[in-house]
Amino acid sequence: MRRLRIAIATVGRYHVLDLARELSVLGHDVAFWTIVPRRMAVRFGLPPAAHRGLLPALFPLVAVQRYGGCAIHRMVTPILLSAIDSLIARKLEPCDVFIGMSGLCIKSAVVAKQRFEAKVFIERGSRHILSQKEILDAIASPSGRRDTVPAYAVRRELASYDAADVIVVPSKHVVQSFLERGVPESKLFRNPYGVDLSMFPVTPAPPSDPPTVLCVGAWSLRKGCDVLTEAWRMMNGVRLLHVGPLGDAPLPQDSGFEHHDPVPQWRLREFYAQAHVFVLASREDGFGLVLSQALACGLPVVCTDRTGGEDLREFLDDPSWVTVVPVENPGALADGIRRALDLALGQPGVRNILGDGREKPSWRAYGARYDRFIRAQLRVATP
Repeated sequence: MRRLRIAIATVGRYHVLDLARELSVLGHDVAFWTIVPRRMAVRFGLPPAAHRGLLPALFPLVAVQRYGGCAIHRMVTPILLSAIDSLIARKLEPCDVFIGMSGLCIKSAVVAKQRFEAKVFIERGSRHILSQKEILDAIASPSGRRDTVPAYAVRRELASYDAADVIVVPSKHVVQSFLERGVPESKLFRNPYGVDLSMFPVTPAPPSDPPTVLCVGAWSLRKGCDVLTEAWRMMNGVRLLHVGPLGDAPLPQDSGFEHHDPVPQWRLREFYAQAHVFVLASREDGFGLVLSQALACGLPVVCTDRTGGEDLREFLDDPSWVTVVPVENPGALADGIRRALDLALGQPGVRNILGDGREKPSWRAYGARYDRFIRAQLRVATP
């Protein structure tokens, strides 16, 4: 097997740290360029030798961006992105493959292609930036805010798409948003994200009374929490449990609603164990990682057609465990939740929706799909 030199460039950890770990396990020589400290990256499984730390050179700028307040954050973010991109471009080592986050990697992607003749993969976790902007700008925010995607972000995203040989996306609805804007299908690689199965084990069925619906993530309009609230109010005797930060959607004051502040990711399984059904009513979510977590813990999922739920059905022997409904449709969402509750309340004992196919949505399977695609692009034999 040919050992490939793979550079991965990012600001934070995101899903690409999981990718770096899995490609390293498969035998590749991975260089992970990031401002994430080595100790933190290693804690998530990155081999220490793969870490390429950028924080020391950028620390003053990072500190100002993170702790200077909202106005300073908005002003400094484009400067920081450009500085990180330029630093990676200057320090980049020879590579066969360059994998960079969209909106970040422009100069670095060009250097990888021109200096090292690397194949450039750009990771885009959400819909095409112009589609995303349209959706978010249409949300009627209580604050009256309309410009949800700044102009610099649009420019950087479009430039990174142009620099890519391949744009990597996580779901079918994201693919469609690129096709609608003239990006050829041959330039797209769809690879649904994975889940840490050790962190999200199967769970025993909770007591059936009250039937409990769980939502994890920001309580915001972007996540469709206003639509979820309206759908929930169409059902009697159902408990709605939320875990996550408070955003721009109003919290229900009705009895039966319960909010919990954000918890460490490993603690989410405690809440999955309390619930019968998981719901994500998002208006725009490239791929909801929480959907995979819920399925791994044994919960039926109800989600909109802009969450990646349709892609998860491919991993299930029985696709009915994932109900996909049209976005911004409270009635359809309520009907989907009712059907999912009927399924869930018939689950006795330990809930194991994934069954013998439990490895299919894992990070290991995600990395293996990526490896096969890279080898096909480079015409390198797969072991």
